[in-house]
Amino acid sequence: MTIWSQRQVAVRRRTIRNRIPEALDLTKKPAKAAAKPRRRNMRAPDRERFIIDEAIRFFAEQGFGGQTRELAKRMGITHSAIYRHFPSKEALIERVYEEVFLSRWSPSWSALIRDRNLSFEERLNRFYLEYVERVFEYNWVRIFVFSGMKSFNITGRYLDIVRKEIIEPACNELRHDLGLPSSEIVPLSERETEMFWGLHGRIFYIAIRRYVYATPTPDHLDDIVRDAITAFLDGSKALMPKLVPPPAQ
Repeated sequence: MTIWSQRQVAVRRRTIRNRIPEALDLTKKPAKAAAKPRRRNMRAPDRERFIIDEAIRFFAEQGFGGQTRELAKRMGITHSAIYRHFPSKEALIERVYEEVFLSRWSPSWSALIRDRNLSFEERLNRFYLEYVERVFEYNWVRIFVFSGMKSFNITGRYLDIVRKEIIEPACNELRHDLGLPSSEIVPLSERETEMFWGLHGRIFYIAIRRYVYATPTPDHLDDIVRDAITAFLDGSKALMPKLVPPPAQ
């Protein structure tokens, strides 16, 4: 049996103590956990605005199949907090429609298309350049596409506005420009309106490529838009007389 001197015992204790990992040192107080960020208190209008802004971003990324519970989690609020401001998911989507689509529509566009003080080509150029400036935006384009794949009739309602305010008036103005009878005398044909939808779709498809397919598109679109309109008008001069029959005698 080994007999330890007091000095040897003291040295032995210091050696063992130095070998203990710092994490096991019971003499040290545990570090405080990082404090969680406190949720900011908001007034009701501010919280509603916050919900709308986040819902726009959320639905643009997830589509309208995204769950409001997940939206609430992402925002750091309770699920019930959303429903204190919006009674249903459909009501929230309706508000998104107003914010994303209706707020970007200019009532002046319909008058611009009908303004015969300008050449028809200039009217189309001004409209589509303004349109591209307003709607070529990530949230707008993706919500537009997602809504067309769900039962929420956002896309259909919006395109109905485009048809009434832009497509059909433009058909009439093109007839006037080419000296053809107005739609009051000869009703518009499907082929005429589809021709204009083709121009509209050609320009908007650039936004689809950019924000949905994530493929390269030109940074500056002014010349691209003008080229599309020039090609459209050149083709229409030959085609329109074939599409609009003379008025019945």
